[in-house]
Order: sequence, then C-alpha cells, then structure tokens
Amino acid sequence: MSLTQAPMHRDWLKAQAFALWDFFQRGFIDPKGGFFDLKPDGQPLDNMAQVHPIHIAARAVHCFAIGALLGRPGSHNVVDHGMEMLWSQHRDRANGGYFWSMKDGVPVDGTKQGYGHAFVLLAASSGKLVGHPIADALLADVTEILQSRFWEEAPGAIAEEFTADWQPLGGASYRGQNSNMHLTEALMAAFEATGDTEYLRKARRIAERVIGQAAHSVGWRVAEHFHSDWSIDRAYYHANEMFRPAGTTPGHWLEWARLILQLWVLDGKRETWMVEAAQGLFRQSLTLGWDAVHGGFFYTLDWQDQPAKRMKLWWPACEAIGAAHFLNELCPSPEWEPVYVRVWDVLSSSFIDRRNGGWREELTEDLKPSFTIFPGKGDIYHALQACLIPLYPATGSLTHAILTNP
Repeated sequence: MSLTQAPMHRDWLKAQAFALWDFFQRGFIDPKGGFFDLKPDGQPLDNMAQVHPIHIAARAVHCFAIGALLGRPGSHNVVDHGMEMLWSQHRDRANGGYFWSMKDGVPVDGTKQGYGHAFVLLAASSGKLVGHPIADALLADVTEILQSRFWEEAPGAIAEEFTADWQPLGGASYRGQNSNMHLTEALMAAFEATGDTEYLRKARRIAERVIGQAAHSVGWRVAEHFHSDWSIDRAYYHANEMFRPAGTTPGHWLEWARLILQLWVLDGKRETWMVEAAQGLFRQSLTLGWDAVHGGFFYTLDWQDQPAKRMKLWWPACEAIGAAHFLNELCPSPEWEPVYVRVWDVLSSSFIDRRNGGWREELTEDLKPSFTIFPGKGDIYHALQACLIPLYPATGSLTHAILTNP
C-alpha cells in the first residue's frame, strides 16, 4: 500500500497543513495591505521596512482559498485581504498591469513581471472557485494583460519584464522559464475555473517550448535562462539568486514533472511525450540533484552537473513530494514510493520547525538552519501544497481536486 493511502499518514499531512495555516495567519497580515515575511518565531520580520511583492499576496489568496474550500474558518478573511491588495494596490490603473512590489500603497518596484502576473492569474482562478466578488474582474483583467503585453505567439511563451509604462527592460533580450512554468500552472487553474480552452492551449504551447524542446535537448534538464530567440543562455548571471539562479535548478525539474503530468491529464492524455518527460525530469533530479550524503536537493548545479549552490531549500523537496505522488498515481512503478518516503523523512527531521512553528526555508548543505537567500519564513505556498496534493487523486490542480473529491 502506498504511504498516501495509510490513514495515519493522511492524518499527519492534514495536521501539518492546518499548522501551516495557523502559523502564517497569526502574524503575516499587514493591516495596510499585503503580507509580512516572518521571523523564525512567527513575528513580522522588520515590519517597518518591509515591501510586499505581488507573488506573496497572490500565493496567500491561493493557499487560503484552498483553506476555504476545505472549510477552514478564517480563510475567507485572508482571501479578501489578498484580493483587495492585488486589485486596489498592485493594479496600475493608469497603464494597466500589476506592479511588482508595494509599500504603504506606493510602488517600490513598478516593473511589470511575467512571474508576478502568472500568480495574479492563479489567485484570480482560486478566488473564483470560492466565489470572491472581484475574482471575475481580476481574472478578465490579468488575462487581457497577459495576452496583449506578455504573450508571444511564435515561440508559444511569454516575454519576461517591462517598465511601468510597458517599455521592454534590458533590450527585451531575456526570456525565462520560471515565469513561464508558473504561468503554465496558472493557465491550467484558469482553464479549470472557467472551461476556456484557450488557457489550456497556451499551457500546452509553453510546455512544448520549455520542456518538449529545450529540456529534451539537454537530457531532461530544465534550462532556466534563454535569449530572446529561445536559445539556451548557459552563461546567464543575475544577482538575484532567489528568482534567477545561475546554472540549473533541480527543484524546477521536479516542479515541471508534476505540472507536465497534470497537463497531460487535462489535455486528454494525448501527448505521450509528456509522460516520458515527467519520468526523465524526476529521475534526473534524483540522480544529479539529490545529496546522497546529507539528504535534500542542492539548490543549483552548473552545466557540468556539479553542485554550485549547495544549500538546501524547502521548496525543491516540497515539489518532489507532489511529483512523486503524481507519478505514483499516473505512472505506477516501484521506484517512486521510496523517494516519496525519503523526501518526507528529510522534511520532517530538518525543515519542519517544531519549536517555533512553520517550516525552515533554507538549510546549509549539512541541514543546519541558514539565512543567506531567505531571511525567515515568508511563504506558505510550497509547503502547504506538499501536505495536501498527496491527499487527492492526480486529476488536475489541487483546488479542482478538492472540489471534485469532497
């Protein structure tokens, strides 16, 4: 029997999910709008200086919409707070689109990022499922912006970034897989929320570009960075290693392994290459990215497949859980279950913070608490989904699975 079918394991997963909701809701709501990053003990991290990036508000909406779907009291209040932040503060009424970060109602970084807009689409889709009154307006608005400003039909993917008044940044020379990966996730959620097949078509085009072509061409490694013609940029470097790390990132191989199987299901299981891709991505992440000595996934590898940034982050392990569950459900094989068990062992022993609550977001190579990239505990999204995805059939997005499997 798979561990995901064991009653005590399922109870444990539910308890971890509810503990995460409780931990964040105690201290992360900024009364002026948006959500605080938290210290390890759950208090706001230097709250007078914090700016609020758009993806954190959008992820809070998504995660607490999940809570609302499951009947968790208080979840609707967080959804309301996040939706209001997106609609009334991040939205640029003059030029359209959504500012990257805000403080006290004023843009701190007024750029328009594909990554951020992808998460607005996810939030709007999740908000629609819980009947939020502005969800339809938000969904229509961000869909139009993605189509008119970001989408590039020839490659079948989105451009990356613009100034506040929609001038291309950096000579429009950069294309990134991370924004496109999260847009794929959001497009599938929007399709499930609306039934509009255009969302699914775009998700399929992105997957074909980033995985079917690029990742396939380099042995099921996900290239992070591309030139404007979508040729791989192996030499790319950016100072922000949180969103654009150099080299390759095994955690994204794992994330795509789940998303490509989800797309395969939603698209009628027509594209058999997607199954091959999911298995190849997952196996490569274990072969090249897993630390056989200490456990956990190295954050980045260089293009010679050697660990570059050797710290261990929580989110790759979380994505491994979701991917292993989808593979167990859709591509049964004895090789997936041991990985699922091994990764949860590392998460439970090293990442879950039983003293303070929440999950540690960064550890050293030998699994000691560290704060070089992430200053505290700022995000519920990856950990919550790791706890809940294994509880449901692998038939689509988590929100859709909850609705169809009460």
